[in-house]
Amino acid sequence: MMPFLLIEMAKRRQSRRFFGDGSIPRFLGGSMVVAARLNGRLVDLTTEINKDAEIELITIDSQEGRDIYRHSTSHVMAHAVKELYPDAKLAIGPAIPDGFYYDFDYDRSFTPEDIEKIEKKMDEIIRADRPFKRKILSKEEALRLFAELGEPYKLELINELGDSDDISAYEEGDFTDLCAGPHLPSAGMIKAFKLLGVAGAYWKGDEKNKMLQRIYGTSFETAEGLDKYLKRLEEIKLRDHRRLGRELDLFSINEDVGAGLVLWHPRGAIIRRIIEDFWVEGHSRAGYEIVYTPHIARLELWKESGHWEFYRDNMYSPIDVDGIYYETKPMNCPFHIMIYKSTLRSYRDLPVKYAELGTVYRYERSGVLHGLLRVRGFTQDDAHIFCRPDQLRGEILDILDLTLYLLRTFGFKEYDIYLSTMPEKFVGSPENWEKATEALRTALETKGLAYQTDPGEGVFYGPKIDIKVKDVIGRAWQCSTIQVDFNLPERFSITYRGDDGLGHQPIMIHRALMGSLERFLGILIEHYKGAFPLWLSPVQVKVLTVTDRSTAYATQIAERLKEEGVRTEVDSRNEKVGFKIREASLQKVPYMFIIGDHEVETETVSVRVRGRIDLGIMTLSEIKERIKQEITEKRHE
Repeated sequence: MMPFLLIEMAKRRQSRRFFGDGSIPRFLGGSMVVAARLNGRLVDLTTEINKDAEIELITIDSQEGRDIYRHSTSHVMAHAVKELYPDAKLAIGPAIPDGFYYDFDYDRSFTPEDIEKIEKKMDEIIRADRPFKRKILSKEEALRLFAELGEPYKLELINELGDSDDISAYEEGDFTDLCAGPHLPSAGMIKAFKLLGVAGAYWKGDEKNKMLQRIYGTSFETAEGLDKYLKRLEEIKLRDHRRLGRELDLFSINEDVGAGLVLWHPRGAIIRRIIEDFWVEGHSRAGYEIVYTPHIARLELWKESGHWEFYRDNMYSPIDVDGIYYETKPMNCPFHIMIYKSTLRSYRDLPVKYAELGTVYRYERSGVLHGLLRVRGFTQDDAHIFCRPDQLRGEILDILDLTLYLLRTFGFKEYDIYLSTMPEKFVGSPENWEKATEALRTALETKGLAYQTDPGEGVFYGPKIDIKVKDVIGRAWQCSTIQVDFNLPERFSITYRGDDGLGHQPIMIHRALMGSLERFLGILIEHYKGAFPLWLSPVQVKVLTVTDRSTAYATQIAERLKEEGVRTEVDSRNEKVGFKIREASLQKVPYMFIIGDHEVETETVSVRVRGRIDLGIMTLSEIKERIKQEITEKRHE
């Protein structure tokens, strides 16, 4: 067959709607073609085909297509930085969800003014519309090229490739970068981009390496897509739980205490206690027994469980206590196993279900700590179920019921659900894995829950279900997980006596519904933008006085509400009532009662609801019943 370029094939399969000279192909439906898959491998559209092959065109409306588009934009950003700041050294520049970044080693910090200059230079490079040209180099050629370019980080990456003689680099104009590709056919295909900021990042994510500067950005096929994304980023900033947590006086993280360790302030502690009480009540109704376990245990326990072998990088250094080493717990499961082992078990005793709000400690690198969402000390809403094989499916169904009940109560209605199956390295028999996977799959299908299969992504000890909730702006958050475990029951030799009089090994289910209280509260803050539903609000009613003459009546109103369990505060400061209303609104208090002379005389209250809704004059009994019903029903709308 005659050789041809994939880009020509793309043109023939497309309409005549091309940009410029027709070098940028588009599907009839409007989606830009950015690359292709040739016999299962991603390649550039400039790849020459000279024999029969299986070809699939990759468009920008696919995840792979978006990644290629954004990685090409990252390449253009690196080109711009090198033109403006020739002494900057290049590290890596991948695509990431919703954007891209590139890491640079430069002798001073990039400023906002530098970012503006880089954006302008990127515009020039894009307008020049030079092609991305792929070069295949031997290792010797690649080392020589990047040594001449003065790029030490590229040399380190090349040396890590072993003896490869198939090293890929890309040229765009007079700029060359080490890159596996693929890239867009030319820089001019990039239509809309924005640099978003600069952060520090250790080379290869290792704190022992040099701190580099990471410039983040994003790009889209259209200006409209970029504008929509930037508006979403502004909304995300307004919902940032770190800012709202400070403004609403919910929590703090103090470096004098330690990074990643949360201090709960009174108002945040109220919300946490409400969540805990709701959690305990729901689990007690579902047949779980609440347990409490220590924060440390002998190191030997963690060796027996396998955590010291498989999880040591996330654990802290052991503590010497009277010559015996102890370790702060990263998990609760070994403790629950020891409670199970404390007495003989019969098949009639199963299932045994232990639940604990157990605080654990994990070593997270400082660069990944993020408010409540990534911390070093956190409380898991943990539970472990020990059951017979014939009980497994029913227990998973019950867990799904409890999970969805809890998530819906907190206002989450949409989920992404994943079923993760047996990985390459696993413990237990394939037969048990198949039974457990089928039990998880059947439970999801019985409940009518849509899910995606994630092949090979189960943990080494068993398959799992992961549930990611979607907040009001469509972000997915990992919360709930259900994991079947063959490993720990075997490691700890736990058994039950069956109806045949013999010892049998129970199946162990690990599950967490919220994940951790810290992370879950951070998600709630951002989901509700700090305006919690009434039942979760730390202050449910604020009584505001117009003059000092109404203080006594306002105090009386507050006391009567408190007697009914309504969390109430009085603002009787010598300030104008408009100022008090604004402050209560900023604190996102659901109900405000305004008390003036008329309300005192008529023994009523003037009711204002969060969101500037004025309910007018009401008797206390009328509004009290409305509030109590709203709390009881746990409304979140």
